[in-house]
Amino acid sequence: MAITYTSGEQVEVYRFSLPATILIPLIAVFIQAWLPLRFHFFTIFDLPLLVVIGFATARRNPLAGLVTGGLIGILQDALTHQPIGLYGISKTVVGFGASSLGIKLDVENIGARFLLTIFFYVVHEVVYFMIARGLVGLRMAWSWPHELLSGVANALLGVLVFMLLDRVKQRT
Repeated sequence: MAITYTSGEQVEVYRFSLPATILIPLIAVFIQAWLPLRFHFFTIFDLPLLVVIGFATARRNPLAGLVTGGLIGILQDALTHQPIGLYGISKTVVGFGASSLGIKLDVENIGARFLLTIFFYVVHEVVYFMIARGLVGLRMAWSWPHELLSGVANALLGVLVFMLLDRVKQRT
């Protein structure tokens, strides 16, 4: 479960086919919009965030991570009753950060993926909270225990999502 530093020459960069690039985020966003209505406990998970992290760490391109996070976040915003841009901005930050770290760290390791998902889940929630409270003026409460447990739950689901994404990624 060691996180190791890799040089630029050792980093493998992957891409996804056009259908996978379009369909996987769409499916993730629509599952995220539909499942919590049927199963309330699913609100703890953020499937689009896991897809952003998975795509960003595989592609290892900060610009691609930034765009992927922004587009998935805006699509997710469009399906909520919140102001447009809350998820867009927070997922853009995560996409950029995950792809930037993907260049420097070995993110193929399950332990590294688990820890990175917890870290980026918390970053996502902090950015979302700051924008919602500071810029939009929404009344929200923050609970560190809830956010950390949600991060662990998302990391467990994330390991499974990343294994599924590994099946469709292609070496460049």
